[in-house]
Amino acid sequence: MRGLPILVTAILAVSSHAGDVAVDPAKAIAEKLKQRYPVTHIDQVLPSPLPGVYEVVMGRNVAFSDADGRYFIFGHLYDMQSQRDLTAERKESLAKVDWLALPLENSIKFVNGKGERVLAVFSDPDCPFCKKVEVELAKLDNATIYLFPYPVQSLHPNAAAKSAAIWCAPDRARAWREALTGVKTPSAATKDECVVPISVNVALAERLGINGTPTLIARDGRLLPGAATAERISAWLDAGL
Repeated sequence: MRGLPILVTAILAVSSHAGDVAVDPAKAIAEKLKQRYPVTHIDQVLPSPLPGVYEVVMGRNVAFSDADGRYFIFGHLYDMQSQRDLTAERKESLAKVDWLALPLENSIKFVNGKGERVLAVFSDPDCPFCKKVEVELAKLDNATIYLFPYPVQSLHPNAAAKSAAIWCAPDRARAWREALTGVKTPSAATKDECVVPISVNVALAERLGINGTPTLIARDGRLLPGAATAERISAWLDAGL
């Protein structure tokens, strides 16, 4: 019996030491992945609902890894009991934009009806799909639209100058609508006319991961890329209320 207290003391000492060096498995895997794949930006590693499998977030991409970080699975994880696409839900949450981070003073404001439903739009004046969605946006009722001129120079070399001219027009909203519907081409802006936030908008879009136009953003941060109809945009806005 004399050896029992010594044995218990030894066990407690080992347990205490183990508690001190315990490492969060997800954090350990994140470190392994960063060492193995230094070029890949690993944002976050979290335990997945599947035992022994971890969710790896890389920007807006989601993959799954084993505990050693050797094997990767690229695909969607489904919860068949609840009939949910867990990966799609995760990607949607990663793609959301913080509405409060949008500098609305750098946008052109349109108010349709009471303007109770709110959205932002990143649009290029020379983009053919932007011209289509502009017609649809004009049909929206009860909506406030904050439009950020976002010229994609690689595709439309004249779009930046056109965006600047619209921004410096006496009535920006009217100048934008006229330009995109082909009613009137905006006059060239001079350097002394106004301060143009176009380069700021381009940098903002890149930071938010917006690389195509048009891209719509709901007030709750959801994105809707591409030229959608007024009916679809309306239903999309209402889905977030």
